[in-house]
Amino acid sequence: MVPAIFGCSGPELTAEERAFFREADPAGYILFGRNCVDRQQLRALTDDLRSIHGRDRLLISIDQEGGRVARLRPPQWAAYPAGEAFDKLYELEPASAIEAARASAKAMALELSAMGITVDYHPPLDVRQAGAHDVIGDRSLGSDPMQVAAIGRAILDGLAAGGVTGCIKHMPGHGRSMCDTHKEMPTVHASAEELEHDFAPFRSLNSALIGMTGHLKFPVWDADNPATLSSTIVSDIIRGAIGFDGLLLTDDIDMEALDGSIPDRSARAQAAGCDIVLNCWAKIDDMTGICEVLSPVSDATAARLDRALAGTFVADTMDEEQPDLLAKRDALLALAEAAA
Repeated sequence: MVPAIFGCSGPELTAEERAFFREADPAGYILFGRNCVDRQQLRALTDDLRSIHGRDRLLISIDQEGGRVARLRPPQWAAYPAGEAFDKLYELEPASAIEAARASAKAMALELSAMGITVDYHPPLDVRQAGAHDVIGDRSLGSDPMQVAAIGRAILDGLAAGGVTGCIKHMPGHGRSMCDTHKEMPTVHASAEELEHDFAPFRSLNSALIGMTGHLKFPVWDADNPATLSSTIVSDIIRGAIGFDGLLLTDDIDMEALDGSIPDRSARAQAAGCDIVLNCWAKIDDMTGICEVLSPVSDATAARLDRALAGTFVADTMDEEQPDLLAKRDALLALAEAAA
């Protein structure tokens, strides 16, 4: 098995993709809007991916946070709010915000499970910082680390209750970024003490089954390499100070924050200690190059992957509870709107 997660080019696999995926045997797949037309089509696509590998518990993932980060959108799928909605409610009624986040996440998971999706890159535990770039912005669950952790835990629990494993991101913290890592490399000039504030939610939720790195430089820890490519940050901060022992993924290895070829970046990420390389853009040449440079999945990575997928399930149909969960969420979020 190649320790990589690959994208697909469209709403159904091409013959070239099917042959490549069968030969490469990647750890999993990621879906985008280009892959999601309607419920019947999407379920057929994920069923096809599972058939290639012959196993039900396959890592098929998506970025479905809500708000502007949502690959599944109305009218085919339900609408979900960005993290800021739960942040605002928490300021008024913490218990209601936690319950709303849990209900929303479970409703989301029931929808994902019925589509054959087993992993959601959600929740972001990046602590919001005033004046930072809005690449995180309203996606954040708040500016207080304890609040972010509390809402984040509710989201992880809600997803798990619906058969989907969540992923905490972007370790060790993306909230201070002054630019968008899709376009350029941020350098975070903060002290070790300030950064402890940023990674506190990750430490609180270090038992999460899946986590994702961020492509940011932190000179106080490593002046030369961003977190994704830094053995110091992965071993001393993510595995050490944070105490995370789950499956560690890179953020999209294709982002312009990183330099070098896609295979080179991938090899450096694996050497730094990342378990899995995430490559989103379904370019056969890049995916072939990644397969050529990565060592096969290690025993430790295989064990983490198995743990991450152990509680997932693919539902035959949409669970009837979903509309009630959405109604409960909306009634709770209305409390903040009424107080505004």
